[in-house]
Amino acid sequence: MRFDILTLFPGIFAGYLGQSLLAKAQEAGLVDVQLFDIRQWSKDKHHKVDDRPFGGGPGMILQAPPVVDCVEAVQQLASSGKLVVMSPRGRTLTQPVVEELAKEPRILILCGRYEGFDERIFEILQPEEISIGDYIINGGEAAAMVVIDAVIRLIPGVLGDEESSHHDSFSSGNRLLEFPQYTRPREYRGHTVPEILLGGNHEQIARWRREQSYLSTRKRRSDLLDLPNTEQPDERTKQ
Repeated sequence: MRFDILTLFPGIFAGYLGQSLLAKAQEAGLVDVQLFDIRQWSKDKHHKVDDRPFGGGPGMILQAPPVVDCVEAVQQLASSGKLVVMSPRGRTLTQPVVEELAKEPRILILCGRYEGFDERIFEILQPEEISIGDYIINGGEAAAMVVIDAVIRLIPGVLGDEESSHHDSFSSGNRLLEFPQYTRPREYRGHTVPEILLGGNHEQIARWRREQSYLSTRKRRSDLLDLPNTEQPDERTKQ
C-alpha cells in the first residue's frame, strides 16, 4: 500500500517513519510512504504558499495554486489513489472508516496548516475530508500519522499475529472495548492474575473475555452499547 504525504513540513515525519512496525513494513515492501513538500510547487521566489484571507480575519490561508499543483503532480506519479484532507470539519475517523481506507491501494494525505485552505482547493480537487476528533491541532501532520498508524494494522503481514487486529476495540463486528490482559509476573504488589486465565480452559477464557469486554464498555463507554452490531454477552453479565 502506498501513502503520499503532502505537507509544508516533511521533516516532522522523519522519526515516525523510521520506527517500529511502520519501519518494518516499509523494509518488507508492504508499505510505501512518500513525502512531498508543497512549497516546491510555489511560484514565489521565497516559496511562499499562504496569504491573508479576503474579507479580513486572523491568520493566513494556504493558497490554491501551489496546493492544487502539488496534488495533481503527485497524483500522476502512480496509479489513481484516494485523496484525503485532514480537516476538523471532515468525517470522524472511526474503525469502520479505517477499514474502508485499508481497501485502497494508494492514499494521498494532504496536511493543512495555519488557518486552513482556500476553499477552491476543495472545489477543484474534491477530496474526502477526515477528522481525528473534535479538537484543533497545529497542522495535519500528526493527524496523518494517526491515519497511517490505524490503516497499516489492517494490511496483511504488518502485524506479527494477524488475529491481533480482529480483537482490537472497535474492530469490524465488535463495538466493545478490549478485555483486560495480563502477563508475567503472576503477582505484583498484591495484584494477581485472574485464576481463570491460568487454568488452560480456552472455552471458559473466551467467555470470561467477552464478559469483561462488555463490563469494561458499560463502565467506560456505555454509549457504544447502543450501536448496531454490538456483541452482547449472556444475561448474567448484564446484572
